Amino acid sequence: MSRKKKKGGKKSNKLKQRLKTNIRKVFEQNPDAQLNYKQISAALGVKDGATRKLVLTAMYELKDDEILNEYSRGNFCINEAKTEYFEGEIEITQRGAGFVIIEGLEKDIFIQPENTNQALHGDKVKVMVIKYGKRRIEGKVIEVTERKRTQFVGTVEMHPKFAFVATDNQRLNMDLYVTPERLNGAKDGDKVVCKLVSWPKAMQNPFGEIVEVLGKPGDNDTEMKAILISNDFETSFPQAVVQQAEKVSMELDPEEIKKRRDMRKVTTFTIDPFDAKDFDDALSYQVLENGNIEVGIHIADVSHYVTPDSAMDVEALKRSNSVYLVDRVIPMLPEQLSNLACSLRPNEDKYTFSAIFEMDEKGKIFNQWFGKTVIHSDRRFTYEEAQEIIEGAEGDMKEEILALDKIAKIYRKKRLKNGALNIESEEVKFKLDEDGEPIEVVYKVSKDANKLIEEFMLLANKKVAEFVGKKKDKAGNVPFVYRVHDKPDIGKIETFKTFIDKFGYEIHFSNEDEISAAINALLSDIKLKNEYGLIQLMAIRSMSKATYETKNIGHYGLAFEYYTHFTSPIRRYADLMVHRILFDELNGKTHPYSGVLDDICKRISRQEKKATEAERDSNKYFQVKFVKDKVGEVFEGTVSGLADFGMFVKMDENQCEGMVSLQSLPDDNFYFDQDVFSIVGRNTTKEYNFGDKVKVQIIGVDPRKRQIDLEIYQGF
Repeated sequence: MSRKKKKGGKKSNKLKQRLKTNIRKVFEQNPDAQLNYKQISAALGVKDGATRKLVLTAMYELKDDEILNEYSRGNFCINEAKTEYFEGEIEITQRGAGFVIIEGLEKDIFIQPENTNQALHGDKVKVMVIKYGKRRIEGKVIEVTERKRTQFVGTVEMHPKFAFVATDNQRLNMDLYVTPERLNGAKDGDKVVCKLVSWPKAMQNPFGEIVEVLGKPGDNDTEMKAILISNDFETSFPQAVVQQAEKVSMELDPEEIKKRRDMRKVTTFTIDPFDAKDFDDALSYQVLENGNIEVGIHIADVSHYVTPDSAMDVEALKRSNSVYLVDRVIPMLPEQLSNLACSLRPNEDKYTFSAIFEMDEKGKIFNQWFGKTVIHSDRRFTYEEAQEIIEGAEGDMKEEILALDKIAKIYRKKRLKNGALNIESEEVKFKLDEDGEPIEVVYKVSKDANKLIEEFMLLANKKVAEFVGKKKDKAGNVPFVYRVHDKPDIGKIETFKTFIDKFGYEIHFSNEDEISAAINALLSDIKLKNEYGLIQLMAIRSMSKATYETKNIGHYGLAFEYYTHFTSPIRRYADLMVHRILFDELNGKTHPYSGVLDDICKRISRQEKKATEAERDSNKYFQVKFVKDKVGEVFEGTVSGLADFGMFVKMDENQCEGMVSLQSLPDDNFYFDQDVFSIVGRNTTKEYNFGDKVKVQIIGVDPRKRQIDLEIYQGF
């Protein structure tokens, strides 16, 4: 008899423990709720009297454990003092799950799709931790504190009494419900901008109102405008900015010229891409009487025309940088400045801000000078023209170009010896026909002419940063805009090591400072291998991202202690700020930006990231257009990415990337094994790894998702 009681007691205790766990979950999932045992019993589906009494007992034990508070007799709420809350920005995956990035927390907080609580990608949210696991922290969004955006681009899907706007951004994971009176003239299939009006708690979809009809999907203008709006970039300039720009004269003021160092008689030229319209840097070259060389790095003096707090300045900060899409450029400044007044076009006098160095033929610097100048570019070279001269062809200014190329190679060799990363840029671009349709893939490889310009721009950026950064005032360093690049995260490097192991490669290092040399050695060894491009890309992704900061930590990738951006003020607001600060320093003035520089740095870093995303979206769209008439065709490809929903394959012939879904993989049931970074068959030893060569067939294209759908080809 006593044994039965004991056994029954154990059973009762197990049930109570299970109830306590489930009761706690109910309160955690409803942190604002005030509940009694009857409401909890109903929520748990408990109906019999004995178990309902056990629910009440469990709730009082949770009170004793300080998990719950009894705010009035028999009514309980969660004890917030024992609950951890964090605030951060949420990133939503394509599958609807979220990760909340918390400053100072080692791990991001994982949010299950059912716990995102109407939060959208990029929103600032308040989260409650509901579980500390070995591998991750799990939480629940309890409040959206700030919407990242309230306007979304999508396509109208009409129904008899209402419409949905299916959003372009796959991470949003929701459509907007639009009533007829809020369509504002939009028709079925139109691409539109839709404003989120309200989102009642009980509704799966928010209510929206269409504020702009962009056009029909598949039209280049419509799609590029959609990409820009989705990334918060304006497609036109405000009237006040246009009017201010139109007043800018192309003529130089003789009185202003007197205030500047006149360099118009010194041999000066530009080297740029063949299709460039804005030329913001030029080089000058002359041999001095003492036999040394004077090299001038001349940068368009945008700060002369764009004054602080003017309409153009406010808009330039808002944009922060120019955006380069496949078929167009969205400039930071109006065309009157970017392509005309500030552009260092040949055979025109221009205002510039210059860094001028006296050096010997090996690049050893003896003197440096920074200041406002006026120049006259004698010749515009394309990279291809300058490259031909470097490779031995006859041409204008051959002596100057060869001398500068020799110095640039010395500088580059020294940088790499000091630990700079040796990353060779290899751009893939589309050649478009007169109608803007992609007709050919063009490879743009960085050659000596590109590197010549790069090294002298790096020199100017570095020396300007040193000049300002090493100056001290009573409070410490002079407030300044640095371009910084942190040391690599060892965890990401370990992931990179796992990745290259798939190809049979390895890197060795004993500390952070040796990582760049190890990666450089690897890239040098495999330069002629097919996997070189993919491994270099993954090496870049394993590095920290460069940002703009007021606190200098150096630039790891370039191996520079001081670095900034000075050489492109036409297309980057950072450079414009650097020009202003440098000018004040040269003239003994205290610049007025110290109180706002941190916010400016954060903004321009965010905008740079958005521009990169817009450029990537533009490229994906044109990839889809390029292969839209190739559905059914078969291509050799390389596995370029792995995820829990499938794998990405870059087709060798056209460099377009598509996705093979996990479910479509043949001959087995496959899953993504995150520990070994492979897609693995459950019943066989078959694996898919980064860099694997596969044969794929294009089975469909989706312009809205900007996605190419592939399958592994099994034909013979």
